[in-house]
Amino acid sequence: MASTPYRPPPHRGLAILHLSAQLIVVDKPSGLLCVPGRGAGKEDCLSRRVQAEFPDALIVHRLDMGTSGIVVMGRGAKAQRELSILFQERKVHKRYQALVDGRWTAAATGEIDLPICVDWPNRPKQIVDHTLGRPSLTRYRVLDIDAAHAVSRIELEPVTGRSHQLRVHLAALGHPILGDDFYGTPASCAKAARLMLHACAIEFSDPETGKLLRIDCPPPF
Repeated sequence: MASTPYRPPPHRGLAILHLSAQLIVVDKPSGLLCVPGRGAGKEDCLSRRVQAEFPDALIVHRLDMGTSGIVVMGRGAKAQRELSILFQERKVHKRYQALVDGRWTAAATGEIDLPICVDWPNRPKQIVDHTLGRPSLTRYRVLDIDAAHAVSRIELEPVTGRSHQLRVHLAALGHPILGDDFYGTPASCAKAARLMLHACAIEFSDPETGKLLRIDCPPPF
């Protein structure tokens, strides 16, 4: 089956959440790649849009194309390296919000502890695999349940950082994120025109000042 053509959202200016001499934090729109994709026609991306205004901006971490919200970039190689180490050492705390299919019936707060690995015949898709999977932990909190539309709003905190972790974990529980054409069902995809996953908060020590920096970005849905 042919892949869907890449159609990034129009560039209507950067949504800058934080700007200093060392780092830039921006709100990435859904549908935009963080870095250039493979193949022609995938050059437009968040990093290039930011670099057009701040040439020293270097990507530190990524969000899936369909996910919106907070992305941190370092200004220069030194800042990028220092920020990357914080991510690698799990000293960055991130929170997401998602709208998921179904009325949540499990506990209002809890953990999803399911090992994940790549589904090699269908890569880059990931799967839960209790034999080959790497340990993967997500904390969650139920924010709201819309019983009439069978949709639940969930806050998520990825403790580990596996590829597609939040999407795989929620789908494994029978509550795929709305609009997720990779892990969802036809019914859950039909409920939203985009992936309803948003990086809404981040917290870490500013490498420049050492002070705790918290940035919030409420979801657009």
